[in-house]
Amino acid sequence: MTTPITPAAASAGSLVASAERGQTDHIAGLRTRRGKPRVDAMYYVFLLPTLVLFTLAITLPAILGIFYSFTNFIGFGDWQLVGFTNYIAVFSDPAILSSYVFTFGFAFVTVIIVNVIAFLLAVALTSRIKLKTPLRAIFVIPMVISGIVIAFVFKFLFSNSLPAFGAATGIGWLQESILANENLAWLGIVIVAAWQSIPSALLIYIAGLLSIPGEVYEAADIDGASAWVRLRSVTLPLVAGYVVINVILGFKNYLNVYDIIVGLTNGGPGTATRSIAMTIFTGFTGGDYAYQMANATIFFVIAVIISILQLRLTRGKAALS
Repeated sequence: MTTPITPAAASAGSLVASAERGQTDHIAGLRTRRGKPRVDAMYYVFLLPTLVLFTLAITLPAILGIFYSFTNFIGFGDWQLVGFTNYIAVFSDPAILSSYVFTFGFAFVTVIIVNVIAFLLAVALTSRIKLKTPLRAIFVIPMVISGIVIAFVFKFLFSNSLPAFGAATGIGWLQESILANENLAWLGIVIVAAWQSIPSALLIYIAGLLSIPGEVYEAADIDGASAWVRLRSVTLPLVAGYVVINVILGFKNYLNVYDIIVGLTNGGPGTATRSIAMTIFTGFTGGDYAYQMANATIFFVIAVIISILQLRLTRGKAALS
C-alpha cells in the first residue's frame, strides 16, 4: 500500500531539493575551473604585509648571509669570493668544534634533567593532593622571567651566597664558585637553564596526563596494579607523544642557548662554556663575519634536520588526537 503524497509534503520536498541544489551551486561557484577552492581576496590583504615583513627581516638577510659565507667579507668594505674556504676552516677550528661539543652536551644533559623533573612534578600535580592548583601557578613563574635576569640572580648566588654559606659552615667545596671552575661551570648553566625550562615542559605533561581517561586507571586498580606498574605500563605509554615533543623542542631550544651563558659566565672560564650561538655572535663583531656566517649556515642546516625529525616523530601521535 502506497502512502499518498500530500501537497504540503510535496512542497516541503521541493524546498529541500531546491535548498540542496542551491547549496551545490554555491559550492560549485566557490571553485575555480581547475576544481580548487577559490581564495577570498581578503586573505591576500592580510597575508601580503606579513609576507613582505618576513621576507625583508628574515628570508633576505638569511640569503645574503649564506652568500657572504662564500666570501672573505669582514662586515664592511670590499670582499672577494673564496669558495668553500670558510667551511673547510670551520670543520678544522678547535674553538668552534669545542663550542659544538659543549652545546650538544649541554642540550643532552639539560633535556634529560628537565623532562624527568617536569614529568614527576606533573604526575604529582595531577594526583589527589591539596592545593595543586596554586602549586601549578607557582611552578610556572620561572617561565615568565627573562633569562638574562635569572642568570644574573643565580650568578650572585653561585659567586657570593653559596661561597659565604660554605665558609660559615666549613663545607670546602662550597667555598669556591662553580662558575669559576673550568670543569664545573657548565653545571651551573644546566641548573639555571633547567630551572627556567621545567615549567613549559610541566604544562605539556599536565595536559597529556589530564587527557588520559580515568577508566584506564580504574581498570588498572581492578587488576591490582601498583603505583609503579600504573606509571610504567599505563601513564608513560599514553603520554609518549608528549615526551617526544618535549624532548625534541627542548633539545632544539637548548642548542640556541645564549642569554643565560652571557649572564652567568660570558663563555668562561676561558672558552669552556662558549656555545655555538655565542661563538657566532662574537665573531660578527670581531671581524670574522663571513667565517662565522659559514658556521651559522652549518648550524642552520643542523636545526632544519632536527625540525624535520620533530615533524616525523610527532606526526600522527595518538596521544595528541
